[in-house]
Formats: sequence, structure tokens, C-alpha cells
Amino acid sequence: MGKSPNAALVLLAFFAIYVIWGSTYLLNKIAVLELEPFMLASCRFTTAGLLIFILAKIMKIPLTITKKQLWNAIIAGILFLSFGNGVVVWALRYVDSGFAALEISAQPLIILLLMRVLQGKKIQPMSVIGVILGIIGIYLLVSQKQIIAQEESIVGMVMIFFCMLSWAYGSLFVARADLPNNYFVNTGYQMFTAGLTLALMSLAFGEEWSSPLEWSGKVQWSMILLVLFGSIVAFTSFNYLLKAVSPEKVATSTYVNPIVALLLGWYFLDETITLQSIVAATILLTGVYFINTKKTLAIFERFKR
Repeated sequence: MGKSPNAALVLLAFFAIYVIWGSTYLLNKIAVLELEPFMLASCRFTTAGLLIFILAKIMKIPLTITKKQLWNAIIAGILFLSFGNGVVVWALRYVDSGFAALEISAQPLIILLLMRVLQGKKIQPMSVIGVILGIIGIYLLVSQKQIIAQEESIVGMVMIFFCMLSWAYGSLFVARADLPNNYFVNTGYQMFTAGLTLALMSLAFGEEWSSPLEWSGKVQWSMILLVLFGSIVAFTSFNYLLKAVSPEKVATSTYVNPIVALLLGWYFLDETITLQSIVAATILLTGVYFINTKKTLAIFERFKR
């Protein structure tokens, strides 16, 4: 039995993954309209990883890890960031930031189904209701005429779904993997290695790289906020919570993220919020609530360890 997690730290970490991550959809959308997507993600995560290593040295936090921990950090970085985030940034060229956040709000449903398929975990009755509501909500969200009529939007939606699979598998992997004990160092290795992987992806796709000095002011500010808060603060909080609580509790950030993303996208980018999207969001988030009932979470907690 490990020591109980600090309640105040857990609360602050949840605020980071709830609110800060909700704003990253807007920041990524602003940046990807001007920059190449994989280059953007590579610059963000490589910079964040290097900053974490520098801060760790200043705070005299040892960066030494085992080969197994390094390998697991690389795998986690690819699942969460290279694919799970990098491809979402690419998809934001074709779908609204609020819509992307709403689709990703089905994450707990994906985690639940993966636990059933990969780990044989029985789905409880309340969670079955949640899965059904989640499927209905997703259907209402993606079946809107203005979306179906745009072929590129469909491609974006499909790619976001595969990102959700990658992120969900990563959550289950990290919950059991041998990773650096320090969450800050763990985040640094995941960020830096993902940044290098994304650079290779960018080169493979023939993206054109540009100097940060050539970016517009709003893109420069977006990148600074993405690096400092969206990457270092929020992702460190995410890695901490995956060990401090269960993956399903961490996935409840999807209650708040889409609301924050929708409002910011509407206010700053004039993105449309349709009535069908609101209905779909209500049904989908109700489904997520059923999936994350206390009874279900208690079972997940026993299963996790």
C-alpha cells in the first residue's frame, strides 16, 4: 500500500486537466491555421521537454532512469502525444475546436470498452446505460448535415476517433507501466521523445518548417501558452493523476473540456454551436456520468491494483 495522495495536489491537478486542457483546443486551432500540424506539435513538445529537463536540473531533481523506464516513457509519449495529440492537431484543420472536444468527450466510453476487450473487465449495468447513451450522443454529434456534407470533416472525425483509441490505451498502459517515479521527469521524457517522433512524422509528410520569428503574434502567444500550461503544467498533472487515482476518474476531465472548448471557440473564433450539438453533448456527457458512477469506479479501483 502506497501513501495516500495529497488532496490539495489532486484538486489542483484536476483543475489543470479540466480547464487548461479545455483551452488547448482553441490554442491549437489558432496555431494550426498558420503552421504545419506535426511541426507545431513537435515544436511544442520538444520545447516543453527541454524546459522540464532544465527546470529539473535547477531544482536538483535527478534525471537518471532505467532503460525499461525510458522505453515505457517513449511508448507512452507516442500513444499520448505523437499520435494521440499530434493527429488531433492535424484534424483541427478540418473540424471546429469545440466539435473536436465534444467528440473526445467520449473518452471514458473508449477506456471502458478497451478494459472489457483487453483486460476482460465486466461492464456493469450502470455503465451499459452509459455506453448506450454515449453511442447515441456520438451519433447525433457526427450525423449533422453540415458536417456530413464536408468530406474533409469526416476524415477529421475518423482520425480523432483513432486518437481516442491511442489515448485510451495509453491511459491503461501508464497505470501499470514502470515509469520514472518523479512525475515531472516522467512528463519530460514523454514530451521530449514525442517531440522527436513528431519531427520525423513531419519530415515524412513533407511539411514545410518555419522559424518562430516568422510566426504571427497570436501564434507565438498560443505556442507559449501551449508549452508552459498545456504541456508542462497540465500533462504533469495528468501523469500524476493516473498514478494517484484511476484512469476512469482522470477521464472525467471530458465533462469540462468540451464546455470550455465550445465557449472559447464560439467567443474567439465565431464557431457555431448548433442545437443538435448541445443535445448531443447533453446525452453524451450524461452517458459519461453513468460510466463514472461511484459503484463502477469502486470496481475499477479494486481492479487497477
